[in-house]
Amino acid sequence: MAQPLSENDIQQALNSLEGWEFGDNKISKEFSFNDFSEALGFIVRVGLEAEKQVHHPQLFNVYNTVNISLNTHDAGDKVTQKDIDLAKAIESVLYN
Repeated sequence: MAQPLSENDIQQALNSLEGWEFGDNKISKEFSFNDFSEALGFIVRVGLEAEKQVHHPQLFNVYNTVNISLNTHDAGDKVTQKDIDLAKAIESVLYN
């Protein structure tokens, strides 16, 4: 089982993840795109990466905006290293 990170560890990790925020036992970020097609393409790429990591985000989409939240269910819905790693992968998906 993954171990929850301390709030200090989470804040340290977020220093290298621009735009990600910690609150309510999760890390989250809002992404904006030119249109729905771009947003949907991003969601698909994130989904494929999440499946590789066997760690699945909470996704919410309205037109050109995608909100992603991450926490680890088997760690009591707390933030773990798995969430930090997936956030980093999501950032790489965004820029590739």
